[in-house]
Amino acid sequence: MTQTTQALPPEITVLERGWLSANNILFGGPGESALIDSGYHTEAGQTVALVEQALAGRPLDRLLNTHLHSDHCGGNAALQARWPGVATAIPPGQLAQVRDWDPVALSYAPTGQYCPPFRADGVLAPGGQATLGGRRWQIHAAPGHDPHAVVLFEPGTGVLISGDALWENGFGVVFPELEGESAFGAVAATLDLIERLAPAVVIPGHGRVFADVPEAIARARSRLASFEADPVKHALHAAKVLLKYKLMEWHRQPLEDAFRWLSQTQYFQRVHQRFFAQADTRQWFDQLVQSLAKAGALRLEGGVLHDA
Repeated sequence: MTQTTQALPPEITVLERGWLSANNILFGGPGESALIDSGYHTEAGQTVALVEQALAGRPLDRLLNTHLHSDHCGGNAALQARWPGVATAIPPGQLAQVRDWDPVALSYAPTGQYCPPFRADGVLAPGGQATLGGRRWQIHAAPGHDPHAVVLFEPGTGVLISGDALWENGFGVVFPELEGESAFGAVAATLDLIERLAPAVVIPGHGRVFADVPEAIARARSRLASFEADPVKHALHAAKVLLKYKLMEWHRQPLEDAFRWLSQTQYFQRVHQRFFAQADTRQWFDQLVQSLAKAGALRLEGGVLHDA
């Protein structure tokens, strides 16, 4: 974990996390303190400790999420336990699922991940504003990676909090496409939105803060074009991302246990049936492992997968 403050207003501290957890964006300065995104549940203790240290005795007043994938809100419950009065706001569209706590509708069970149940007090409505660190931030819908996602933009400083809509080198897996819904166009529209906003600096959901925004948008559009031209390429990328992510959580796992997890995980079943049904599940799993090993993303030693 590193703390990023370069090229940002003084009230913002970015806790840059590893890929298992999304970055945490902490607002101090005048008014209420606030945190955007809280990381994965296995690192929730570290998230609380980092926020506690950065707040230096202040309470955490507000908690916001750019979207509700497990790596962005898995620390919500722990933060709410530490600061019971923290007001929590999520993007619209899933408020009922959070309040009724539906891990299937919220994608946690289908992806083979976990998110501890948390409380939602309100929503971040696109077209509205959120006051953070004494500044008014615009809330914009940013569908594509997740249909309910939002980004936040502060025009005075030109800072964009992009979640997984734009990284320095790409964007997050386009999950609706894996479910048979057309969403590549939504990714393109979100990139167009970011280009119109013309941010001076972007705080992404993963990776370092960056200022080469036109170049990042160009890279993202090139990546999107390659996925649009070959949806199977995107599906293969998504399957490898999900398996690698789980291995990051496990650190090490017997090969047969990993296969059992994959064969029982709904998202893998969907992707396999839609895009790779010509191979049986075991053949496809072995191909994923071999591809990740070739890329240096894992090691297979003595029948055990190791994260690399």
